[in-house]
Amino acid sequence: MQIHRTPDPTWWQRATIYQVYPRSFAESAGHPGPHPGVGTLAGFREHIAHLAWLGVDAVWLSPVFVSPMADFGYDVADFCAIDPSFGTLADFDELLATAHAHDIKVLLDWVPNHTSDQHPWFQESRRDRTNPKADWYVWRDEPANNWLASFPKGEAAWQYDDGRGQYYLRCFLKEQPDLNWDNPEVEAAMHDTLRYWLDRGVDGFRMDVVHLIGKDLALPDPAVCAEKVWGHVPFNDQPITHDRLRRIRAVLDEYGPGERVSVGEVYLLDEAAMAEYYGTAEAPELHLSFNFRFLWAPFDPAELRNRILHTTELLADRGAWPTWVLSNHDVPRHRQRYGGRETDARMAAIMLLTLPGTPFIYQGEELGLVDADVPPERVVDPGLRDGCRAPIPWNGDPLHGWAADPWLPFAPEADTRNVAAQMLDEGSMLHFYRRLLQLRRTTPALQSGAFTMLPGTDGLLAWRRSAEGDEWFTYVNPTDETHPTPAGMEGAMIVICSDPALEGTTVAARLPPRVAWVACRRESMDTWVASSQS
Repeated sequence: MQIHRTPDPTWWQRATIYQVYPRSFAESAGHPGPHPGVGTLAGFREHIAHLAWLGVDAVWLSPVFVSPMADFGYDVADFCAIDPSFGTLADFDELLATAHAHDIKVLLDWVPNHTSDQHPWFQESRRDRTNPKADWYVWRDEPANNWLASFPKGEAAWQYDDGRGQYYLRCFLKEQPDLNWDNPEVEAAMHDTLRYWLDRGVDGFRMDVVHLIGKDLALPDPAVCAEKVWGHVPFNDQPITHDRLRRIRAVLDEYGPGERVSVGEVYLLDEAAMAEYYGTAEAPELHLSFNFRFLWAPFDPAELRNRILHTTELLADRGAWPTWVLSNHDVPRHRQRYGGRETDARMAAIMLLTLPGTPFIYQGEELGLVDADVPPERVVDPGLRDGCRAPIPWNGDPLHGWAADPWLPFAPEADTRNVAAQMLDEGSMLHFYRRLLQLRRTTPALQSGAFTMLPGTDGLLAWRRSAEGDEWFTYVNPTDETHPTPAGMEGAMIVICSDPALEGTTVAARLPPRVAWVACRRESMDTWVASSQS
């Protein structure tokens, strides 16, 4: 199967996007925040030069809006203001300007499905059944269905409110009531929140559980949900959502088609369903959508090959652009899920950064972090996701560059897996990621070139990327199996490899086990060296 190259790719098609979870990224050396041990916008801004050195093109900033922090920012009390724990609106503007000065785009995390129960909209809505915002949330006299909330696990998605004497829908915490997107006033108000930040110059949005903004309350969840205590979120897939996404896309396009990007968290574990949320050329919806079936796939070549082929074929049919994500703030880090070996994490990085589409890196992947071991007395997240949210260790000091003991424990090996230590070690994971990002940034074939999955056995995970005569090969094999080398790859020079001893050698007639690499022809190598030095 071949996917043809993308001519004139947009910035978000060329980009590598880095997720910053601000509470755990960095404090400011000169401007500590009101809560020592919690990251701030000023702290983030002071490390933007580091991200530019690393080679990322854009950052997705998890929520920094005003919030009581029941869900650590995903319970928004004011969509158009910065929470004081992170800083001020002036701090945000300065951060945005600094990022843009380093040629780094900034995406905010927009939460369209729900608000905090402390949001003025909900405070008015719950007052009585006749106020102007009485219908801005989803109220019923009795629970309308059997849906369960995502967390705390096992709780009903309907919450009784004593003051109003009705139930409201909350697909997450009871402090996160669902907005009623069937009300045109709600839709218009949420569009205005987008325009507020677009007017300030942000480059786009990651859109939290955006597939939930259309619901059919008459549809019960299958019985297996109650049996497995699964929340409703992965089962919500309604046609009305697509109408609403087309109107959201129109808001972004007011600021120049292709200039501002929408990235949807469409938590549906079926690639075909996810692909629908891109819309069509005639009726576009999301620019990008996360692929959770790929994220949750085991580090198995046959399974990954199937997931990659299925995704690329589906999206190519509609002219859509894939995303590839291995870790984020909601799931155990992929190095941990894959068994904990750094070698496997290096293989995964080669896979992530050479596939056709937009890759996302979660902060700390470039250090090879695993999840923190969080003792029961320090667990704070209602969804039990604390381990993957451990703070970034910046140096080898006892507090690793933080002003106070951070809100969560550090991940293991922070004495060596910190930025300062790895900066000094050119063989470190940090430098490995930098080399991969430099290769991707300076190689059109890896950004937007044609993609061909190379034929072979089901367990062979290898592909070719090409553009204008430039030809690159990726091979990923975390197993003990060997494979015959596909036609065309033999004799290519290995440029970056999970085993540094193989770099600079040529691909032999048989592919080895427990290794991943990026290789190219000599002429492609010469072209890349020239472009990377320019």
